[in-house]
Amino acid sequence: MKKHYEGKTKIVYDLGGGLFKLFFKDDVTGTDGKFDPGANTVGLTIEGAGAAGLKTSIYFFKFLTEKGVKTHFVSADEAERTMTVKPITSFGDGLEVICRFKALGSFIHRYGGYVKEGEPLDALVEMTLKDDDRGDPLITQDALEQLGILKGSEYETLKTLAREISEIIKKELATKGLELCDIKLEFGKDKDGEILLADELSGGNMRVLENGKYLMPIELTERIWGE
Repeated sequence: MKKHYEGKTKIVYDLGGGLFKLFFKDDVTGTDGKFDPGANTVGLTIEGAGAAGLKTSIYFFKFLTEKGVKTHFVSADEAERTMTVKPITSFGDGLEVICRFKALGSFIHRYGGYVKEGEPLDALVEMTLKDDDRGDPLITQDALEQLGILKGSEYETLKTLAREISEIIKKELATKGLELCDIKLEFGKDKDGEILLADELSGGNMRVLENGKYLMPIELTERIWGE
């Protein structure tokens, strides 16, 4: 098993034979020691966050597969805190697709003159480049296409997939008394060019409320699994 890449919250290993393994670290994104799923820096380390992120990801990848969503998920090993996935090709150097149901975080920072914090949004989709040095900049459809990051109908495909997947997750969380405020998704293409949902699906990349209180990643896992 060869180390392929180390990111902020995961280490990627090449298993050979066309599969990769993701190791979930206890690091979470945030600023000034506070958790923030929308941040592009590691804000703190929370013991158990990696295991919780993996467990929640397992739950939603399996749930989405049952709903017919195509993903890179193959299997997982909770004991070693890893998830085996299919290889994918990223869009550019990485593209994040955010679906928002409430005006929070960077959305308020940018558009606070037009909307109040916490106001509802109708599954609004934004795309940002994975670029730490430039603060993960927001990017438009025209720019994505002219820079060769997306082509043809891929923008609309990603937008539609993000909304459909986010609505499925939102409804499932609602059955547990939880409210999804926003979620950050990633996609890639397999060897045949088919677009797959990738990365993770955990409390580290979504904001979830319970009775008006934001849940930390470990708390979200406990609520989802009824622990």
